Amino acid sequence: MTAEAWSEAPLSDTHGLPSWVFPPAEGFTAADLDHMPQLPAHTELIDGSLVFVSPQASFHSLMLFLLERELRRFCPAHLRVRREMSVVLGLRQRPEPDLVILRAEAVQGTSETSYEASDVLLAVEVVSPDSEERDRKRKPQLYAEAGIAHFWRVENQSDRPAVYVYELDPATASYAVTGIYHDRLKLSVPFEIDIDLTEIDAL
Repeated sequence: MTAEAWSEAPLSDTHGLPSWVFPPAEGFTAADLDHMPQLPAHTELIDGSLVFVSPQASFHSLMLFLLERELRRFCPAHLRVRREMSVVLGLRQRPEPDLVILRAEAVQGTSETSYEASDVLLAVEVVSPDSEERDRKRKPQLYAEAGIAHFWRVENQSDRPAVYVYELDPATASYAVTGIYHDRLKLSVPFEIDIDLTEIDAL
């Protein structure tokens, strides 16, 4: 089914569910997400399948606020910070990182619903209980294969953040961990960053 057809698709005959609940045999495409009526917010596309988001825990919300605020403070003028915007990695891959750093030229207006992987410098995922498998394994694999140079994974360790920092190894097209940070996230790449992670306690 084409993207345009999804926008006009009627309810299915199965308990009044939207037609997009039942995927086509070949799976959905990245373009389909913009044309599905009543699609829940923050729905991701991974391996051609829709992934829905569970209610957000307080740690997840606070961590995103802290990282977004600090990344905006340190971000150079030629880059931009975006929160919860999907990234097209391929025909059937359109995940939604919690945060991304991208080239300023990629921002064309306020009606955008996604960005291209080639414009993204850093992808950040704050792990939730329902997304552990995806955030720890599948999504980093997809980000690396798409050539995103930097990836951070944030874990909740006894209500305090632990930030796992990765860089892309071009020889293997996979990520290598460059550090694990608990109280302070101080980095020189992708730009100079110095974040007091303990500030989450004051939010």
